[in-house]
Amino acid sequence: MMRIGIDDISLYVPGFFLPLATLAKVHNIDPNKYLLGIGQEKMAVPPPDEDIVSMAANAAKPLLTPLVMESISTVILATESGVDQSKSAGLFIHGILNLRANCRVIEFKQACYGATAGLQMACALVNQRPNERILVIASDISCYQPNTDAECTEGAGAIAMIVSQSPRILNIHPYQGRYSFDVMDFWRPNQHKMAFVDGKLSIEMYLESLKQTWQNYRLDGGLPLSSLRHLCFHLPFTKMAQKAFSIFEAIEPKAAKDIGPQSYTTSQIYGRDIGNCYTASLYIALLSLLENSTEDLSEQNIGLFSYGSGCVGEFFSASVVKGYNTHLRKTEHHRLLQSRHELNYEQYLVWFYQDIDPQIGSYELPQLTCGRYRFNGSKNHCRQYENSQQSQKGN
Repeated sequence: MMRIGIDDISLYVPGFFLPLATLAKVHNIDPNKYLLGIGQEKMAVPPPDEDIVSMAANAAKPLLTPLVMESISTVILATESGVDQSKSAGLFIHGILNLRANCRVIEFKQACYGATAGLQMACALVNQRPNERILVIASDISCYQPNTDAECTEGAGAIAMIVSQSPRILNIHPYQGRYSFDVMDFWRPNQHKMAFVDGKLSIEMYLESLKQTWQNYRLDGGLPLSSLRHLCFHLPFTKMAQKAFSIFEAIEPKAAKDIGPQSYTTSQIYGRDIGNCYTASLYIALLSLLENSTEDLSEQNIGLFSYGSGCVGEFFSASVVKGYNTHLRKTEHHRLLQSRHELNYEQYLVWFYQDIDPQIGSYELPQLTCGRYRFNGSKNHCRQYENSQQSQKGN
């Protein structure tokens, strides 16, 4: 059987963050409500000249060797922070990165689940045409009303993956457990920038979806829990992994005890310092496991649970390819997270909540981003992007 999966993977987050302790002080609550209660320490905050397109391009750029660029047949962007009601945000990325014209570009939306749909489609496309590669990107900015319970889970970031045959990092298994149910646990009407959420119901649906997808995964021939050395969950906040694991403790107590909480704790490290990145969150957890584990994960099996409110869930599994470590960007990703600049609460409010009137069709934005690519404004309602490094050289 042909092996298909993740051949390369890259992370990008904005160069700014707000400490959750700062937010707690503003809200006049004990910081431990955030630091321990939900397990979050920082939220990544994008400046006005960063959006899902610029973050996605920054995440994808390190993957694009000449050989890879020549063989990419499809770009799949997953997001629930779309910038246009008609045009795929992926087409902006296609242009920014100068990808070949003989390529299809699409955008997937189903809350936080979209990237998993993109990954599964990518595997199917490679199975059909093995000499081609698929670029899958998950990019999102989570934003809620200030002074609400959900505000502390905000974050921003992007994950880019190359899917190919004979992958160097992760083999995706063919077994899948899926579950869909029409429910209003989280939604964002077209006229609203910020989402509505029923937090209690959303957690209940997440856990029900995990239980259902696990049962369906096993019926599909999936591995028993005892064979999954590690677990990665969609993490709207890192403490959610503990709630998710409780499902296995209830339905598979012996196997859950054997693999223990250590099966998911390493996957929480990056998310704790970034916040909720919606479609990217599961894959940030996966990357956190791969890059922060103190043991060699080669040939070990990983269970992955993807959840998108509304709701769609999927449980699937993968195995780590021997020698994966030599193809990761651990040093670069650690440097990215450690070099960020701390914001005060007032600056965070301005960047997150002061929007330009959508009726204004032309405007320019000052350069604030630390990334290579930036959103520099609009001209006659057409979004404009630039390579900020080239722009600086031109000056």
